[in-house]
Amino acid sequence: MAGKARRTSTDEPVEFRSQALAEALERQDIAAVALALRHGNTVVPLVKPGPRDSPLDGGEVWTYRDPRTGEVALLLFSDAANKPANLPPAVGLQSPAWLRSFLTRHASTITTVFLDIAGPHPMQAPPGELLRALEA
Repeated sequence: MAGKARRTSTDEPVEFRSQALAEALERQDIAAVALALRHGNTVVPLVKPGPRDSPLDGGEVWTYRDPRTGEVALLLFSDAANKPANLPPAVGLQSPAWLRSFLTRHASTITTVFLDIAGPHPMQAPPGELLRALEA
């Protein structure tokens, strides 16, 4: 099943998925992953979603902090259906510009980025590598 969809103010469904990213991860094609991130939306887990009456507020992004090392990971998904159930239930659909800004703002904190961490085709990358891909 595809990611959960919500309705916009124009009553068009919004899919919480990126087909291009899913296909790139399935092939484990790093160049295609970079292209998908540069030109498509990405699903992120949210601690709490933004208010419905404020579309510019995307909510608070959930990150994982390793209790042993303190290292912080950002989790990105090609499809909301790939988000593990033990993560907060809310998701956001974020643009390439948002991802570039978020990685830049938190460059000193985020140590790794996991894509579809629970599968079906996981991949891991350093945030600097993703930033270079987004800026190419």
